[in-house]
Amino acid sequence: MMSSILKLNHAVIAVVALLASCQSNTKKETASSDTTAKYAKGTYGYDLDFLKKNDSVIVLKSADGAAQIIVSAKYQAKVFTSTADGLNGRSFGWINYKTFKADTDSHMNAYGSENRLWLGPEGGKFSLFFKPGAKMAFPDWHTPKAFDTESWKVVSANDKKVAMSKDMDLLNYAGTQLKIKVDRDITLLDNAAIESALGIKLAPETKAVGFQADNTLTNTSKIEWTQTTGAPCMWNLDMFTPSPKVVIIIPYNNAKTEKVATTDYFGQIPADRIVYKNNVLFFKADGKSRGKLGITPKRAMPVIGSYDATNNVLTIAKFDIDNNGLFLNQEWRTDRAPLSGDAVNAYNDGPLADGTQMGPFYEIESVSPAAFLKPGGKLQHQHKVFHFTGDKVALNSIALKVLGVTLADVESVFK
Repeated sequence: MMSSILKLNHAVIAVVALLASCQSNTKKETASSDTTAKYAKGTYGYDLDFLKKNDSVIVLKSADGAAQIIVSAKYQAKVFTSTADGLNGRSFGWINYKTFKADTDSHMNAYGSENRLWLGPEGGKFSLFFKPGAKMAFPDWHTPKAFDTESWKVVSANDKKVAMSKDMDLLNYAGTQLKIKVDRDITLLDNAAIESALGIKLAPETKAVGFQADNTLTNTSKIEWTQTTGAPCMWNLDMFTPSPKVVIIIPYNNAKTEKVATTDYFGQIPADRIVYKNNVLFFKADGKSRGKLGITPKRAMPVIGSYDATNNVLTIAKFDIDNNGLFLNQEWRTDRAPLSGDAVNAYNDGPLADGTQMGPFYEIESVSPAAFLKPGGKLQHQHKVFHFTGDKVALNSIALKVLGVTLADVESVFK
């Protein structure tokens, strides 16, 4: 009997010890979670902690953890943000924290992200955002749920790459039902791949992060997409946080065209916010004046960038360009030719007429040609994003090599 009691006591002691151990571990995990909440706002660690509370995000990172990106299948295959300096490093993407807590908006749910894929055109005769016959005004403007609120499928994922896909069924303004499959692969680029992509050599003191988005659109309809039925295009948009000293840098070529850029998407951009100089368009991106511009296809170069002199961050996007391609007009109007669109865009956020503002943020964007495809046909569009920070002399060398400007040019252009 005593033996049984002793065995029972030992068992109870073991259980108590186990429970105590579990409670101790729980406290450690909670403390660890609390620690991540202590990252300063604006750091990558802060944004990673925030997003983990809303999503089971996928993190791609370098072996040393310095370069990282956050990818979300739940939030439409977005790359939300990145860092070149680990958890305490600057978070490069713009995230709209309040949208995650708000009710779903029928027009658009602006979660933010430093790279998202939309399908276009937004406006025009083949618009995907307005139903047939609708007035092209905000009350009738609705972002298709397939790339606004619906989750995407994860096909595969590891530390360096995630593949996602989405089947879509979209009605355009011309009344054509478009059945589409989109495949989207996001790959974290190591320093060697960054150097190869941009033709540069990174200095030891330069901190860098880069990723590549490979987007493939397939016509899964039974009909061919033509200039009568209309066709979609792929549209990559990168959202970033502005500062008083952010300037967008857009190189363009010498092709003979009527104009270099469309500058009146949302009304004419004030003249003191745009400078054309030595085949580069400079656009002030301080988040204080709403305006969008686009570079015509024949003038477009496969690169665009920005420099934030306040925070010493050089950002570059590089993408596919077809200078002879047919690009869809995305303006909210039907009185312009549907194939008179731009290939590269930039946007600076600012207050609306009623004083409200979504951001502030700014965007740099690339667009594919129209996907005039037979059933089963595919169109691909690649878009890469790079951020550099650190020694300013080294950043200047990158800007001169890739964008054709010095940082001194950029900082002085609006003085």
